[in-house]
Amino acid sequence: MDNLTRRIADFAADLKYSQLPPEVVAAATRFFIDALACAVAAHDCEPARMGRYLARGAMPEHFPGRILCHGQRSTAENATFVNTAMIRNLDFNDEYPGGHPSDCLGAFLALAESAEANGPRLIESLVIAYELFLRLSDATGLRYKGWDQGFAVGVGVAAGVGRLLNLSRRQLAEAIAIVTVANLPMRNTRAGELSLWKGAATAFAARNGVFAALLAGQGMTGAEKPFEGKHGLWDLITGPFELQALPTEGGPYRAAETRLKYWPVEYNGQLPVWAALELRAQAEWRELADIEIGVYTFCYTEIGSEPEKWDPKTRETADHSLPYIFAKALADGTITLAAFEESAYRDPALRPLMQKIRVYLDKEVDAIYPKTISMKIRATKNDGRVIALWPRDPLGHVNKPMGDTEVSEKFLRTVEPIYGAEKGARVLERWRNVKDASAGELANLLSLLDV
Repeated sequence: MDNLTRRIADFAADLKYSQLPPEVVAAATRFFIDALACAVAAHDCEPARMGRYLARGAMPEHFPGRILCHGQRSTAENATFVNTAMIRNLDFNDEYPGGHPSDCLGAFLALAESAEANGPRLIESLVIAYELFLRLSDATGLRYKGWDQGFAVGVGVAAGVGRLLNLSRRQLAEAIAIVTVANLPMRNTRAGELSLWKGAATAFAARNGVFAALLAGQGMTGAEKPFEGKHGLWDLITGPFELQALPTEGGPYRAAETRLKYWPVEYNGQLPVWAALELRAQAEWRELADIEIGVYTFCYTEIGSEPEKWDPKTRETADHSLPYIFAKALADGTITLAAFEESAYRDPALRPLMQKIRVYLDKEVDAIYPKTISMKIRATKNDGRVIALWPRDPLGHVNKPMGDTEVSEKFLRTVEPIYGAEKGARVLERWRNVKDASAGELANLLSLLDV
């Protein structure tokens, strides 16, 4: 095997819960709670309904998977797809430049019960996946080459599931090799008018990661040198890169660098909501003649450059539309899940305000990204007066993190419409203590999610 495959496999084999600093365990717990809130809120989303339909009746003898929120069991791969689709659908889950680490969690939640895992082992899997996701996103730069985050999701899932199932070091390496050569999706998923696949692509990638781990556990072998060999990742796409030292190699724990979302919008849309509210405090939107918004490159290319973003016709496009998000927050004084119902994002009454918005790439804003996330607002009123704003770092950014209190509040307000206040509070309290759960208690924690 090549050196990078070996390093990743060694990391997944060697990481132990007892080694984790308390702050890493606390962050992992927040990530689970945050992802579960997203899954419950999207429990009946269209991709999940499709996945559940296909999952019916597929109850395997080995490694059944639990589908969250529905009391249904199926294959581990099917359950992973549905769970991840729910976590991902609302684009309300966590983020790191390059993608969404929590897209890995649907796999671990699907398999935890059949793997007879306890809370500490579930946390180990999360930390493995997050540490790999962040490092691979940084080192490969795949997003900038036109490839999608599903690659890092697949590797993180294969390694984390391998740990959950206690695969051997060699089996872990084979799982990583399998998913590395077979799971490199294109970023076309997130271009132009966005489809349902935008929220399901990483569910498919996570599914692939699970199947790779299960195959390796049964003796399937993968490519010998998936990263460094002939026609491998380095040769075909990235060129050689150095993966930052992993925690078991003396490197830092980086999972806590993952950013959480306060508003139910794509991450680049978080600051536009805060900026719109700040502008709203100084002017009524009908008083505005023109709004210029200066952003960093990724924000511009992701949500502010394509013509489809000024006339969104799908939920996925609306969520990735800076003009829509900004105008909606400016007009309503908030952004809620209701903003992404079809009647809201197709509302013709909002289009005139959206047409007043012009987005451009600002060099000063771009120069300080991603260490600081900012945007420049220049709003001209009908009487010619100008309002200039330069907001920075939305709540949930590492410079302004969401702690236990904010994540708990997000969980409760998100799940209450489905569970009610009493059950929501009960589920939250149990998951706050997931680190102390035995295998049996963890199974009960998962069953508490059943509607």
